[in-house]
Amino acid sequence: MYQLPRHRKRLALGFFAIGASIVGTALASRSIPPGRTWLPFALAFFVLEWRSVEVNDRLFMSSSIMVALTAGVVFALTGESATLGIPLVAAFGTFQPADFSQRRWFQPMVNFGQLVVSAAAAGAVLDLTIGAGASRPYLPTIAFAGGLAAVVYTALNTLQVRFIVRMAYARREVTPWSHLTMLLGSLAVMGFIGALLGATLLLVEPGAIPLVAMVFVIGHMSFASYSALREAHLATLRGMVKSLEAKDVYTRGHTERVARFVQMIAEELGFSGTRIERLRWAALIHDVGKLAVPKALIGKKGRLSDEETAEMRRHAHIVEEILAEVEFLQPMVEIASGHHSHFDGSGYGGRGHRHGQTPELDTCILSVADAFDAMTSSRSYRVALSQRFALRELSENSGTQFHPYVVDAFERALNKAGEEWGSSRVDDEEAARRLAEQREEFPLLYG
Repeated sequence: MYQLPRHRKRLALGFFAIGASIVGTALASRSIPPGRTWLPFALAFFVLEWRSVEVNDRLFMSSSIMVALTAGVVFALTGESATLGIPLVAAFGTFQPADFSQRRWFQPMVNFGQLVVSAAAAGAVLDLTIGAGASRPYLPTIAFAGGLAAVVYTALNTLQVRFIVRMAYARREVTPWSHLTMLLGSLAVMGFIGALLGATLLLVEPGAIPLVAMVFVIGHMSFASYSALREAHLATLRGMVKSLEAKDVYTRGHTERVARFVQMIAEELGFSGTRIERLRWAALIHDVGKLAVPKALIGKKGRLSDEETAEMRRHAHIVEEILAEVEFLQPMVEIASGHHSHFDGSGYGGRGHRHGQTPELDTCILSVADAFDAMTSSRSYRVALSQRFALRELSENSGTQFHPYVVDAFERALNKAGEEWGSSRVDDEEAARRLAEQREEFPLLYG
Protein backbone atom coordinates (compact mmCIF):
# COMPACT_ATOMS: atom_id res chain seq x y z
CA MET A 1 0.00 0.00 0.00
CA TYR A 2 1.19 3.51 -0.83
CA GLN A 3 2.49 5.37 2.22
CA LEU A 4 1.78 9.08 2.33
CA PRO A 5 4.96 11.16 2.95
CA ARG A 6 5.28 12.46 6.51
CA HIS A 7 5.06 16.13 5.52
CA ARG A 8 1.74 15.49 3.76
CA LYS A 9 0.38 13.66 6.79
CA ARG A 10 1.21 16.60 9.03
CA LEU A 11 -0.36 19.01 6.54
CA ALA A 12 -3.55 16.97 6.27
CA LEU A 13 -3.92 16.51 10.02
CA GLY A 14 -3.26 20.19 10.66
CA PHE A 15 -5.92 21.43 8.24
CA PHE A 16 -8.39 18.80 9.39
CA ALA A 17 -7.89 19.76 13.05
CA ILE A 18 -8.51 23.45 12.32
CA GLY A 19 -11.63 22.68 10.29
CA ALA A 20 -12.94 20.23 12.89
CA SER A 21 -12.51 22.76 15.69
CA ILE A 22 -14.57 25.34 13.78
CA VAL A 23 -17.31 22.85 12.90
CA GLY A 24 -17.33 21.51 16.47
CA THR A 25 -17.75 25.02 17.82
CA ALA A 26 -20.61 25.60 15.41
CA LEU A 27 -22.43 22.41 16.38
CA ALA A 28 -22.05 23.23 20.08
CA SER A 29 -23.32 26.77 19.64
CA ARG A 30 -26.92 27.89 20.04
CA SER A 31 -26.51 30.71 17.52
CA ILE A 32 -26.31 28.58 14.40
CA PRO A 33 -29.29 28.37 12.03
CA PRO A 34 -31.60 25.37 12.38
CA GLY A 35 -30.83 22.32 10.27
CA ARG A 36 -33.83 22.85 8.00
CA THR A 37 -32.26 26.19 7.01
CA TRP A 38 -28.62 25.29 6.40
CA LEU A 39 -28.98 21.67 5.22
CA PRO A 40 -30.51 22.51 1.76
CA PHE A 41 -27.62 24.91 1.17
CA ALA A 42 -25.17 22.23 2.31
CA LEU A 43 -26.61 19.76 -0.20
CA ALA A 44 -26.35 22.32 -3.01
CA PHE A 45 -22.75 23.07 -1.99
CA PHE A 46 -21.98 19.34 -2.02
CA VAL A 47 -23.41 18.84 -5.52
CA LEU A 48 -21.46 21.75 -7.02
CA GLU A 49 -18.19 20.76 -5.34
CA TRP A 50 -18.71 17.15 -6.41
CA ARG A 51 -19.06 18.41 -10.00
CA SER A 52 -16.10 20.82 -9.82
CA VAL A 53 -13.92 20.95 -12.94
CA GLU A 54 -10.19 21.20 -13.51
CA VAL A 55 -9.42 24.68 -14.84
CA ASN A 56 -5.63 24.38 -14.47
CA ASP A 57 -3.12 21.75 -13.46
CA ARG A 58 -4.72 20.23 -10.28
CA LEU A 59 -6.74 23.41 -9.73
CA PHE A 60 -10.46 22.62 -9.48
CA MET A 61 -13.23 25.21 -9.32
CA SER A 62 -17.00 25.32 -9.01
CA SER A 63 -19.73 27.88 -8.38
CA SER A 64 -20.18 26.68 -4.77
CA ILE A 65 -19.09 30.11 -3.52
CA MET A 66 -22.49 31.38 -4.68
CA VAL A 67 -24.20 28.88 -2.38
CA ALA A 68 -21.96 29.83 0.54
CA LEU A 69 -22.62 33.56 0.20
CA THR A 70 -26.35 33.09 -0.45
CA ALA A 71 -26.59 31.04 2.75
CA GLY A 72 -24.44 33.51 4.65
CA VAL A 73 -26.64 36.50 3.81
CA VAL A 74 -29.76 34.55 4.77
CA PHE A 75 -28.17 33.61 8.10
CA ALA A 76 -26.92 37.13 8.86
CA LEU A 77 -30.19 38.86 7.96
CA THR A 78 -32.24 36.49 10.10
CA GLY A 79 -30.06 37.08 13.15
CA GLU A 80 -28.23 33.76 13.02
CA SER A 81 -24.44 33.41 12.95
CA ALA A 82 -23.04 33.36 9.43
CA THR A 83 -19.55 32.85 10.90
CA LEU A 84 -20.64 29.46 12.27
CA GLY A 85 -23.40 28.67 9.76
CA ILE A 86 -21.44 28.86 6.49
CA PRO A 87 -18.73 26.43 7.72
CA LEU A 88 -21.46 23.82 8.24
CA VAL A 89 -22.44 24.32 4.61
CA ALA A 90 -18.85 24.25 3.33
CA ALA A 91 -17.97 21.12 5.29
CA PHE A 92 -20.13 19.17 2.82
CA GLY A 93 -17.75 20.07 -0.03
CA THR A 94 -14.97 17.89 1.32
CA PHE A 95 -15.10 14.97 -1.11
CA GLN A 96 -14.45 14.60 -4.84
CA PRO A 97 -15.27 11.50 -6.94
CA ALA A 98 -11.55 10.75 -7.33
CA ASP A 99 -11.17 10.53 -3.55
CA PHE A 100 -13.17 7.30 -3.63
CA SER A 101 -11.94 5.87 -6.93
CA GLN A 102 -8.28 6.44 -5.94
CA ARG A 103 -8.82 5.69 -2.24
CA ARG A 104 -7.08 8.87 -1.17
CA TRP A 105 -7.51 10.72 2.09
CA PHE A 106 -4.98 13.56 1.94
CA GLN A 107 -7.09 15.70 -0.44
CA PRO A 108 -10.38 15.38 1.51
CA MET A 109 -8.73 16.32 4.77
CA VAL A 110 -7.02 19.45 3.48
CA ASN A 111 -10.12 20.37 1.45
CA PHE A 112 -12.24 20.13 4.58
CA GLY A 113 -9.95 22.43 6.53
CA GLN A 114 -9.38 25.11 3.89
CA LEU A 115 -13.07 25.28 2.88
CA VAL A 116 -14.26 25.62 6.47
CA VAL A 117 -11.68 28.32 7.25
CA SER A 118 -12.57 30.31 4.11
CA ALA A 119 -16.27 30.00 4.90
CA ALA A 120 -15.84 31.14 8.50
CA ALA A 121 -13.89 34.22 7.40
CA ALA A 122 -16.55 35.16 4.84
CA GLY A 123 -19.27 34.61 7.43
CA ALA A 124 -17.48 36.89 9.89
CA VAL A 125 -17.49 39.66 7.29
CA LEU A 126 -21.24 39.27 6.82
CA ASP A 127 -21.93 39.19 10.57
CA LEU A 128 -19.92 42.37 11.11
CA THR A 129 -21.56 44.28 8.26
CA ILE A 130 -25.20 43.16 8.07
CA GLY A 131 -25.75 40.86 11.05
CA ALA A 132 -25.74 41.16 14.82
CA GLY A 133 -29.48 41.70 15.02
CA ALA A 134 -29.35 45.07 13.28
CA SER A 135 -32.35 46.35 11.40
CA ARG A 136 -32.54 44.97 7.90
CA PRO A 137 -30.10 47.02 5.77
CA TYR A 138 -30.64 48.43 2.33
CA LEU A 139 -29.76 46.37 -0.75
CA PRO A 140 -26.61 48.44 -1.53
CA THR A 141 -25.27 47.56 1.92
CA ILE A 142 -25.96 43.88 1.32
CA ALA A 143 -24.26 44.13 -2.07
CA PHE A 144 -21.18 45.74 -0.53
CA ALA A 145 -21.04 43.20 2.30
CA GLY A 146 -21.47 40.32 -0.12
CA GLY A 147 -18.75 41.62 -2.44
CA LEU A 148 -16.33 42.06 0.46
CA ALA A 149 -17.11 38.59 1.83
CA ALA A 150 -16.63 37.10 -1.65
CA VAL A 151 -13.20 38.70 -1.97
CA VAL A 152 -12.19 37.45 1.49
CA TYR A 153 -13.45 33.92 0.75
CA THR A 154 -11.72 33.80 -2.67
CA ALA A 155 -8.43 35.26 -1.46
CA LEU A 156 -8.19 33.06 1.62
CA ASN A 157 -9.21 29.95 -0.28
CA THR A 158 -6.65 30.59 -3.02
CA LEU A 159 -3.82 31.33 -0.58
CA GLN A 160 -4.52 28.13 1.32
CA VAL A 161 -4.68 26.02 -1.84
CA ARG A 162 -1.41 27.47 -3.13
CA PHE A 163 0.22 26.85 0.25
CA ILE A 164 -1.03 23.24 0.28
CA VAL A 165 0.18 22.55 -3.26
CA ARG A 166 3.57 24.15 -2.60
CA MET A 167 4.07 22.16 0.61
CA ALA A 168 2.62 18.86 -0.57
CA TYR A 169 4.07 18.51 -4.06
CA ALA A 170 7.50 18.98 -5.54
CA ARG A 171 7.71 22.24 -7.45
CA ARG A 172 8.19 20.52 -10.79
CA GLU A 173 5.14 18.29 -10.33
CA VAL A 174 2.68 21.16 -10.71
CA THR A 175 2.51 23.59 -13.60
CA PRO A 176 2.17 27.26 -12.54
CA TRP A 177 -1.47 28.29 -12.84
CA SER A 178 -2.49 30.59 -15.67
CA HIS A 179 -5.30 33.14 -16.07
CA LEU A 180 -5.75 33.35 -12.31
CA THR A 181 -6.85 36.98 -12.47
CA MET A 182 -9.79 36.04 -14.69
CA LEU A 183 -10.68 32.89 -12.74
CA LEU A 184 -10.47 34.48 -9.31
CA GLY A 185 -12.34 37.51 -10.57
CA SER A 186 -15.12 35.21 -11.74
CA LEU A 187 -15.29 33.60 -8.30
CA ALA A 188 -15.51 36.98 -6.58
CA VAL A 189 -18.33 38.07 -8.91
CA MET A 190 -20.17 34.81 -8.25
CA GLY A 191 -19.90 35.42 -4.52
CA PHE A 192 -21.26 38.93 -4.97
CA ILE A 193 -24.21 37.55 -6.96
CA GLY A 194 -24.72 34.89 -4.31
CA ALA A 195 -25.11 37.58 -1.65
CA LEU A 196 -27.80 39.31 -3.71
CA LEU A 197 -29.52 35.96 -4.18
CA GLY A 198 -29.65 35.56 -0.41
CA ALA A 199 -31.48 38.87 -0.07
CA THR A 200 -33.81 37.83 -2.90
CA LEU A 201 -34.65 34.58 -1.13
CA LEU A 202 -35.74 36.45 1.98
CA LEU A 203 -37.85 38.93 0.00
CA VAL A 204 -39.79 36.54 -2.24
CA GLU A 205 -39.32 33.07 -0.75
CA PRO A 206 -40.26 30.43 -1.80
CA GLY A 207 -40.93 31.74 -5.29
CA ALA A 208 -37.27 32.64 -5.83
CA ILE A 209 -35.92 29.15 -5.14
CA PRO A 210 -36.07 27.92 -8.79
CA LEU A 211 -34.43 31.16 -9.96
CA VAL A 212 -31.66 30.88 -7.38
CA ALA A 213 -31.04 27.23 -8.28
CA MET A 214 -30.87 28.14 -11.96
CA VAL A 215 -28.23 30.82 -11.29
CA PHE A 216 -26.17 28.27 -9.35
CA VAL A 217 -26.28 25.93 -12.36
CA ILE A 218 -25.38 28.69 -14.84
CA GLY A 219 -22.38 29.58 -12.69
CA HIS A 220 -21.24 25.96 -12.76
CA MET A 221 -21.68 25.78 -16.54
CA SER A 222 -19.36 28.75 -17.04
CA PHE A 223 -16.48 26.93 -15.36
CA ALA A 224 -17.37 23.66 -17.11
CA SER A 225 -17.28 25.41 -20.50
CA TYR A 226 -13.92 26.99 -19.73
CA SER A 227 -12.52 23.63 -18.63
CA ALA A 228 -13.80 21.88 -21.77
CA LEU A 229 -12.33 24.57 -24.03
CA ARG A 230 -8.97 24.35 -22.29
CA GLU A 231 -8.94 20.56 -22.60
CA ALA A 232 -9.77 20.88 -26.31
CA HIS A 233 -6.80 23.21 -26.76
CA LEU A 234 -4.50 20.81 -24.94
CA ALA A 235 -5.79 17.89 -27.00
CA THR A 236 -5.01 19.84 -30.17
CA LEU A 237 -1.45 20.42 -29.01
CA ARG A 238 -0.98 16.78 -28.01
CA GLY A 239 -2.21 15.68 -31.44
CA MET A 240 0.31 17.92 -33.18
CA VAL A 241 3.16 16.61 -31.03
CA LYS A 242 2.21 12.98 -31.70
CA SER A 243 2.05 13.62 -35.45
CA LEU A 244 5.52 15.12 -35.43
CA GLU A 245 7.04 12.40 -33.27
CA ALA A 246 5.54 9.70 -35.49
CA LYS A 247 7.49 11.22 -38.37
CA ASP A 248 10.84 11.55 -36.60
CA VAL A 249 11.76 9.07 -33.86
CA TYR A 250 14.73 11.20 -32.83
CA THR A 251 12.51 14.11 -31.82
CA ARG A 252 10.36 11.90 -29.57
CA GLY A 253 10.13 13.71 -26.27
CA HIS A 254 11.94 16.76 -27.66
CA THR A 255 8.99 19.13 -27.50
CA GLU A 256 8.05 18.10 -23.95
CA ARG A 257 11.63 18.58 -22.79
CA VAL A 258 11.86 22.00 -24.43
CA ALA A 259 8.55 22.92 -22.77
CA ARG A 260 10.05 21.80 -19.46
CA PHE A 261 13.18 23.91 -20.00
CA VAL A 262 11.29 27.07 -20.96
CA GLN A 263 9.21 26.65 -17.80
CA MET A 264 12.36 26.38 -15.70
CA ILE A 265 13.78 29.56 -17.24
CA ALA A 266 10.50 31.45 -16.98
CA GLU A 267 10.07 30.52 -13.33
CA GLU A 268 13.63 31.62 -12.61
CA LEU A 269 12.83 34.97 -14.25
CA GLY A 270 9.66 35.31 -12.16
CA PHE A 271 7.12 35.12 -15.00
CA SER A 272 3.40 34.81 -14.28
CA GLY A 273 1.58 31.53 -14.81
CA THR A 274 -0.20 32.91 -17.87
CA ARG A 275 3.05 33.89 -19.56
CA ILE A 276 4.64 30.56 -18.65
CA GLU A 277 1.72 28.71 -20.21
CA ARG A 278 2.07 30.75 -23.41
CA LEU A 279 5.76 29.84 -23.54
CA ARG A 280 5.08 26.16 -22.89
CA TRP A 281 2.51 26.04 -25.66
CA ALA A 282 4.91 27.82 -28.03
CA ALA A 283 7.50 25.15 -27.19
CA LEU A 284 5.03 22.39 -28.03
CA ILE A 285 4.36 23.80 -31.51
CA HIS A 286 7.80 25.17 -32.36
CA ASP A 287 8.72 22.23 -34.65
CA VAL A 288 5.30 21.62 -36.20
CA GLY A 289 6.62 23.00 -39.50
CA LYS A 290 8.76 19.87 -39.84
CA LEU A 291 5.58 17.98 -40.74
CA ALA A 292 6.01 19.52 -44.20
CA VAL A 293 9.71 18.57 -44.45
CA PRO A 294 10.52 15.27 -46.24
CA LYS A 295 11.08 12.43 -43.78
CA ALA A 296 14.28 11.36 -45.53
CA LEU A 297 15.73 14.80 -44.98
CA ILE A 298 14.82 14.88 -41.29
CA GLY A 299 16.44 11.48 -40.70
CA LYS A 300 19.55 12.01 -42.81
CA LYS A 301 22.66 10.57 -41.13
CA GLY A 302 25.31 12.88 -42.54
CA ARG A 303 25.71 16.63 -42.86
CA LEU A 304 23.13 18.55 -44.86
CA SER A 305 23.95 20.24 -48.12
CA ASP A 306 23.22 23.95 -48.62
CA GLU A 307 20.00 23.08 -50.47
CA GLU A 308 18.95 20.66 -47.75
CA THR A 309 19.72 23.21 -45.05
CA ALA A 310 17.53 25.75 -46.80
CA GLU A 311 14.76 23.15 -47.01
CA MET A 312 15.02 22.43 -43.28
CA ARG A 313 14.92 26.14 -42.48
CA ARG A 314 11.64 26.47 -44.28
CA HIS A 315 9.93 24.79 -41.33
CA ALA A 316 10.15 28.06 -39.39
CA HIS A 317 7.89 29.64 -42.02
CA ILE A 318 5.69 26.61 -42.58
CA VAL A 319 4.63 26.54 -38.92
CA GLU A 320 2.77 29.79 -39.60
CA GLU A 321 1.04 28.38 -42.67
CA ILE A 322 -0.05 25.24 -40.84
CA LEU A 323 -1.37 27.10 -37.80
CA ALA A 324 -2.60 30.27 -39.51
CA GLU A 325 -6.27 29.49 -38.84
CA VAL A 326 -5.89 28.28 -35.26
CA GLU A 327 -6.89 31.45 -33.45
CA PHE A 328 -5.97 30.50 -29.89
CA LEU A 329 -2.39 29.68 -30.97
CA GLN A 330 -1.61 32.99 -32.68
CA PRO A 331 0.34 34.52 -29.74
CA MET A 332 2.43 31.32 -29.55
CA VAL A 333 3.05 31.09 -33.30
CA GLU A 334 5.08 34.30 -33.34
CA ILE A 335 7.25 33.02 -30.48
CA ALA A 336 7.70 29.63 -32.15
CA SER A 337 8.40 30.95 -35.64
CA GLY A 338 11.32 33.05 -34.38
CA HIS A 339 13.08 30.44 -32.26
CA HIS A 340 16.00 30.30 -34.73
CA SER A 341 16.52 34.05 -34.47
CA HIS A 342 19.73 35.17 -32.78
CA PHE A 343 20.16 37.70 -30.00
CA ASP A 344 22.28 39.91 -32.27
CA GLY A 345 19.55 40.06 -34.93
CA SER A 346 20.95 37.41 -37.25
CA GLY A 347 19.57 33.91 -37.74
CA TYR A 348 16.32 33.09 -39.52
CA GLY A 349 12.64 32.51 -38.91
CA GLY A 350 9.12 33.46 -39.87
CA ARG A 351 7.20 36.51 -38.75
CA GLY A 352 8.76 36.16 -35.30
CA HIS A 353 12.16 36.99 -36.83
CA ARG A 354 13.15 40.62 -37.45
CA HIS A 355 16.56 40.82 -39.07
CA GLY A 356 18.92 43.13 -37.23
CA GLN A 357 16.72 43.35 -34.14
CA THR A 358 16.94 41.49 -30.85
CA PRO A 359 14.01 39.04 -30.65
CA GLU A 360 11.41 39.29 -27.91
CA LEU A 361 12.51 37.79 -24.58
CA ASP A 362 10.03 34.89 -24.89
CA THR A 363 11.54 33.94 -28.25
CA CYS A 364 15.05 34.09 -26.77
CA ILE A 365 13.96 31.74 -23.99
CA LEU A 366 12.62 29.21 -26.49
CA SER A 367 15.82 29.51 -28.52
CA VAL A 368 18.04 28.65 -25.54
CA ALA A 369 15.81 25.76 -24.43
CA ASP A 370 15.65 24.31 -27.95
CA ALA A 371 19.41 24.55 -28.49
CA PHE A 372 20.16 22.95 -25.13
CA ASP A 373 17.92 19.96 -25.81
CA ALA A 374 19.26 19.62 -29.36
CA MET A 375 22.77 19.27 -27.93
CA THR A 376 21.92 16.99 -25.01
CA SER A 377 19.75 14.50 -26.92
CA SER A 378 20.67 12.00 -29.62
CA ARG A 379 20.04 12.73 -33.26
CA SER A 380 20.32 10.60 -36.40
CA TYR A 381 23.75 12.08 -37.12
CA ARG A 382 25.30 12.16 -33.62
CA VAL A 383 24.86 10.92 -30.06
CA ALA A 384 23.89 13.17 -27.17
CA LEU A 385 26.50 15.61 -25.92
CA SER A 386 27.12 16.29 -22.24
CA GLN A 387 25.42 19.01 -20.22
CA ARG A 388 28.85 20.54 -19.61
CA PHE A 389 29.40 20.89 -23.34
CA ALA A 390 25.93 22.32 -23.93
CA LEU A 391 26.22 24.94 -21.19
CA ARG A 392 29.69 25.88 -22.41
CA GLU A 393 28.35 26.36 -25.94
CA LEU A 394 25.48 28.49 -24.68
CA SER A 395 27.89 30.60 -22.63
CA GLU A 396 30.41 31.05 -25.45
CA ASN A 397 27.65 32.18 -27.81
CA SER A 398 25.99 34.37 -25.20
CA GLY A 399 25.56 37.89 -26.51
CA THR A 400 25.60 36.80 -30.15
CA GLN A 401 23.32 33.82 -30.75
CA PHE A 402 21.79 33.63 -27.28
CA HIS A 403 20.42 36.16 -24.82
CA PRO A 404 22.95 36.45 -21.92
CA TYR A 405 20.22 37.07 -19.37
CA VAL A 406 18.39 33.90 -20.45
CA VAL A 407 21.53 31.74 -20.51
CA ASP A 408 22.42 32.79 -16.95
CA ALA A 409 18.87 32.14 -15.74
CA PHE A 410 18.83 28.68 -17.32
CA GLU A 411 22.11 27.68 -15.71
CA ARG A 412 20.85 28.85 -12.32
CA ALA A 413 17.60 26.92 -12.79
CA LEU A 414 19.45 23.72 -13.71
CA ASN A 415 21.70 24.05 -10.66
CA LYS A 416 18.71 24.58 -8.37
CA ALA A 417 16.89 21.57 -9.83
CA GLY A 418 20.00 19.39 -9.55
CA GLU A 419 19.25 17.90 -12.96
CA GLU A 420 21.75 16.39 -15.39
CA TRP A 421 20.92 16.01 -19.07
CA GLY A 422 22.73 14.43 -22.00
CA SER A 423 25.73 12.15 -22.03
CA SER A 424 28.04 11.96 -19.03
CA ARG A 425 31.23 11.73 -21.14
CA VAL A 426 30.80 13.08 -24.69
CA ASP A 427 32.24 16.61 -24.73
CA ASP A 428 33.18 16.90 -28.39
CA GLU A 429 30.94 17.40 -31.45
CA GLU A 430 33.11 15.36 -33.82
CA ALA A 431 33.39 12.52 -31.31
CA ALA A 432 29.60 12.52 -30.98
CA ARG A 433 29.26 12.16 -34.77
CA ARG A 434 31.80 9.34 -34.92
CA LEU A 435 29.98 7.48 -32.15
CA ALA A 436 26.74 7.79 -34.10
CA GLU A 437 28.40 6.32 -37.16
CA GLN A 438 29.81 3.43 -35.11
CA ARG A 439 26.40 2.83 -33.56
CA GLU A 440 24.90 2.63 -37.04
CA GLU A 441 27.63 0.25 -38.21
CA PHE A 442 27.66 -1.98 -35.09
CA PRO A 443 24.15 -1.72 -33.60
CA LEU A 444 24.53 -4.80 -31.40
CA LEU A 445 27.50 -3.29 -29.59
CA TYR A 446 25.78 0.04 -28.88
CA GLY A 447 22.19 -1.12 -28.30
